[in-house]
Amino acid sequence: MFAALSKWLLNLFGWRLVGQPPKIKKYVLIVAPHTSNWDFFIFILLKFHFRMKVSFIGKHSIFIGPVGWVLKRLGGIPVDRRKAQNVVQVIVDLFNESEEMAFALSPEGTRSYKDHWKTGFYNIASNAKVPIQFCYLDATTKTLGFGPLFEISGDLDKDFEVIREFYSDKKGLRPELFSEITYKKKIR
Repeated sequence: MFAALSKWLLNLFGWRLVGQPPKIKKYVLIVAPHTSNWDFFIFILLKFHFRMKVSFIGKHSIFIGPVGWVLKRLGGIPVDRRKAQNVVQVIVDLFNESEEMAFALSPEGTRSYKDHWKTGFYNIASNAKVPIQFCYLDATTKTLGFGPLFEISGDLDKDFEVIREFYSDKKGLRPELFSEITYKKKIR
């Protein structure tokens, strides 16, 4: 029922679905561009349409009361950013403990403009030894869906070139907020 309703709503708002989720048991799903609060709701419709079981993280402060219950039922995992914890390792541990797991996140980490993407998605995929599935919404073409399944090489510069090439022509609902598809190099 939710699958049909989701497809109907996406069609009603003019969104066209492209591609299919991968038919593998474990992967990291990167969703970009993330420039609006509406992105989450559009992604949830995509999730229901394809009957995907996907986990995601969110600020612990939104996981309260009925909203918190709904978010957890949708696959949400609350993260308390006030506490020192290695979120990447927490997610990698979940991958290692699970027979099946799809974990979604936005590499931008926020709806605001940033001059780079966060590399947590890459570190999770690398440490959990799982591929990355590209997922996108493009407001200019009103398309929503899946790109290629990407096996990382371990060469962050090379892999970011592939990621940049795929997402470079995608525009979010607020294109001026789409973050640069690059990462901050750590000084050693």
